[in-house]
Amino acid sequence: MFEPCLKVKEWLGSYPCKWMIAGGWAIDLHIGEETREHDDIEVVIFREDQYYLQDLLRGWEVKVAKNGKLVSWDLNNRIDPPVHEIHAFLYEKGHIEFLLNENKHERWTFRRDSTISYPFSSMNLQSEQGIPYLNPEIVLLYKAKHSREKDQADFHYVFPYLNEHQKEWLKQALMHHQPKHPWLEKLLY
Repeated sequence: MFEPCLKVKEWLGSYPCKWMIAGGWAIDLHIGEETREHDDIEVVIFREDQYYLQDLLRGWEVKVAKNGKLVSWDLNNRIDPPVHEIHAFLYEKGHIEFLLNENKHERWTFRRDSTISYPFSSMNLQSEQGIPYLNPEIVLLYKAKHSREKDQADFHYVFPYLNEHQKEWLKQALMHHQPKHPWLEKLLY
């Protein structure tokens, strides 16, 4: 179980900075079981730590997402906002998507609304296998933007596993950022 996440954990063993699994895999790690198929694996790192990642990506085919397209990235160049996605491809290891996040004054900051933040020191949890993953309430905030079918499923699967603090944080973040989001109906009661 969680083989792709364990492979990422092993591969990032020498990465000296904070990282964590994101997306649907983070939801499943929180629940403790795989609830659906996953097309990719997403890893959160912080923008200021990207140079450490560059060393690990030598030998990979590396692209960044710009204006909806994947374009080659010269590993010697810094990635600045609004670009935040690095796609790394290596035959044996597959495809890993690195998501650059912001850290301001020891707080994770939501890239779509900088008034929404979370304490850096408590923004991730750890699975029984020792895999760090982004808190599910933060994952859900990102998933709320488009709310595809798999995002809806992730919300419904993980909701019973959220504690009151997590539900309250997500409720407040959605009320501020997307006040008409349908998940609020469940979060308000």
